[in-house]
Amino acid sequence: MEDKKTYEIDAAGRTLGRVASEAAKALMGKMRADYTPNVNSNIKVTVANASKLYIRERKRSRTIYTTYSGYPGGLKKESLASLSARKGNAEIVRRAVSRMLPRNTMHTPRLKNLSVTE
Repeated sequence: MEDKKTYEIDAAGRTLGRVASEAAKALMGKMRADYTPNVNSNIKVTVANASKLYIRERKRSRTIYTTYSGYPGGLKKESLASLSARKGNAEIVRRAVSRMLPRNTMHTPRLKNLSVTE
C-alpha cells in the first residue's frame, strides 16, 4: 500500500475495551475500503489521553495479568491497579490492543504502529 495513514482515538471518558477494540480494528485495516486480511495495512494509530480512561474500581482490583517464564516458580500475577501504578495507563491500553489482534506474523509489525500517550 501507499504511505502510512494516521488514525487518532481520544480515550478521555471512554472505557478500556471500547478504545482497545477500535484501535485493534484500525490497526488491522478494517476501517478502510481496501481491506485485505493477509496484507499489513500501513495505518499508524495514536491513542491520546490514556490517563483519562474510565476504569471501574471493580475492574482495577479483579483484573489479573498473568505471565509465566517457563521455569518452576516462574508464575507472576499482577493486578490492573498495580500495573497502572508501575507503568501507567499507556501499558494497559497497549496490552489490551495486543490481545485483541490476531496472533500471526503481522502481530508485531501492527503493534509497532500503535502509539499511546498519557
